Amino acid sequence: MGDPRPISVVIPSLLAEHFGGRTTDSIEPDGISDVRGVFDRLAQRYPVLDRRIRDDRGALRRYVNCYVNGDDVRFLAGLASAVRDGDEILIIQSVAGG
Repeated sequence: MGDPRPISVVIPSLLAEHFGGRTTDSIEPDGISDVRGVFDRLAQRYPVLDRRIRDDRGALRRYVNCYVNGDDVRFLAGLASAVRDGDEILIIQSVAGG
């Protein structure tokens, strides 16, 4: 078995200012088994981003969609959805307008 591959996190450019000015980052998978673990690790680095994507109870805000390798976590196990080495987490914030 090789070294663990990082979990990739991709966000929209609208949130980049809260993500160190980037739209991608990598999380080392050690000790992380689900999306909540990824978000908890992100919260340590980017607390403002965390407040934009999760509410006070730690749940995804209703206007935020999250995908693991293209699968919507709302149709999996929510924030308890499993993640593995090399997975990609995509966070999309809905934009309203007219």
